[in-house]
Amino acid sequence: MAKYLKNADSEWYRQRITGVMICVLAVFAIILVRLVYLQVIMGEKYHTLSLNNRIRLQSIEAPRGFILDRNGRVLVDNRPSFDVSIVLKDARPVPETIGKLARHLKVPPQDLMSKISGSKGVSAYKPILLKQDVGRNSLASVEANQYDLPGVAVNVKLRRHYLNVQGASHLIGYLSEINSVELASGRYPGRRRGDFIGKFGAEKAYEKYLRGIRGGRQVEVNATGQVVQVLKTVGAKAGENIYLTIDRNLQTKAESLLQGVAGAVVAMEPGSGRILALASSPSFDQNIFEGSMSHEQWDLLISNPFRPLENKAIQGEYPPGSTYKIVTALAGLEEGVIDGNTEFFCPGHYRFGNRTYRCWKQGGHGTVNVTKALTESCDVFFYQVGQRLGVDRLAWYAKACGLGSPTGINLDREAGGLIPTAAWKKKRTGIAWQEGETLSLAIGQGFNLATPLQMAGLIAAIANGGTRYKPMILESIKTAGGRLLQQNQPRVVGKIPVRSSTLALVREGLWGVLNGAHGTARGSRLPDIEFSGKTGSSQVIGRKKDDPFGKEEKPAHLRAHAWFVAYAPSEAPQIAVAVLVENGEHGSGAAAPVARELIKTYLRKRHTTNQVARDEDVADKGSSG
Repeated sequence: MAKYLKNADSEWYRQRITGVMICVLAVFAIILVRLVYLQVIMGEKYHTLSLNNRIRLQSIEAPRGFILDRNGRVLVDNRPSFDVSIVLKDARPVPETIGKLARHLKVPPQDLMSKISGSKGVSAYKPILLKQDVGRNSLASVEANQYDLPGVAVNVKLRRHYLNVQGASHLIGYLSEINSVELASGRYPGRRRGDFIGKFGAEKAYEKYLRGIRGGRQVEVNATGQVVQVLKTVGAKAGENIYLTIDRNLQTKAESLLQGVAGAVVAMEPGSGRILALASSPSFDQNIFEGSMSHEQWDLLISNPFRPLENKAIQGEYPPGSTYKIVTALAGLEEGVIDGNTEFFCPGHYRFGNRTYRCWKQGGHGTVNVTKALTESCDVFFYQVGQRLGVDRLAWYAKACGLGSPTGINLDREAGGLIPTAAWKKKRTGIAWQEGETLSLAIGQGFNLATPLQMAGLIAAIANGGTRYKPMILESIKTAGGRLLQQNQPRVVGKIPVRSSTLALVREGLWGVLNGAHGTARGSRLPDIEFSGKTGSSQVIGRKKDDPFGKEEKPAHLRAHAWFVAYAPSEAPQIAVAVLVENGEHGSGAAAPVARELIKTYLRKRHTTNQVARDEDVADKGSSG
């Protein structure tokens, strides 16, 4: 019995040992299978992940090209900006790291967490931008506590720097962060979320030249994401520099002359279409668009009744007022309804149908021909010319002068203005054209609308003998090293279809505006520069029956807009100018002095520069002799 029990115990122990051994072998088999799976089947994947954890690719931003004026003076360059970002994989635990970082940056932690929440879908190894352009104190605090902020990095990035605050804002434009629609459009190759692109003005028009080509570097990082060494670098290619046609001094002068008023100035080379100055007032600071614009800043911009974001030079549409009499005179002379000897008597009013049309001068101008009518801006004369022409013939000449359609300047959102015809009114309102409406059109009122740029193009064509040029804002494109890539050339887009004798009569009348004894802008003449022009006032509201000459004082926003177009010198024009002052009332008082100062600034400077060049040339020849 004892022997039997002993054998039974031995068998039981053997079974237990066998079971334990089977379990141990099973565990080892599982471990072995797992090791084979991890190292053989998934080895490549985990090797890649390991490298990703140790080796990182960092983007190198391309320096954006500079923007300069025609003389090579810098308008826009770049400045260093210190941006703070975080790599989530290295920043564990993220809430604790964010809490510490928020104290150093002096911002609420929730603001930083919202940036992370808004970056869903971004790889855990990709940096997320938390705050741009941090100040020196914040930068020093973050750098001093770097080891306590795993995954946090400070990167130096070049930020756009507009040298003259609010200077040429509407022409140069600004940058802003690319949005998802723009990214998906395919128009911005190489761009990614967080990049800044041109959104307005020349920054947008020449984005493909300015942006450059991104570079990169391969770096090794430690467990906290800090760079241990740089393994490989591919440098970024800087963007090209663009040279605008504007003269910085003249642009600054134009902006100073518009200070405190709403309006626009366009100055142009008559013989090429090059824009010398393009100013719109009020302006805005482009630098705020690249930073973190507050809701208060945005609300101030869009709620401003004077519309600072509107480029009034190309987007503002206004009745051209008496400046349009240039077109009426051209059409009347060319169509033969008047000639240089045709005279009408102006008693201060003109009766047509059952209505009396007033002249701006209550006592009238007496007997006038076309040159005197332009010089003194006689409404009665042009009422009768318009009546004889009819709306459609008048419209044909206006369009041939470049009015009623965009000029094609390389800037966004250019307005086309409006030149009405009988068919246009019938289609729009269902009402036939009334002959009396043509009288209002003939003096630049009624449905007529034009932009300051269109009027600058018109007066430039009058100045140069009838050739219409496409307005140019780009002079040339050069590499960062100064090599010329592109030189822009003037482009003719049409001719004013009139004889030289017609132009001569109109130019004589425009000369008299400044230089005649009764010219409407004689108070703006210059003693040493003879120039020609035309004043204009365009009504915002119609005149009351009990105030036919508009003498009653009106609220500021209901006063007429003031116009003045001019070219100088009269005989060999080098500059053409259009000035519009909203609610300025009289072109002679509000707009003509602006043009006078621009002409004086530009021509006297050119005379001085040319004289210096001649003196230096004489000196060089003398020394070589």
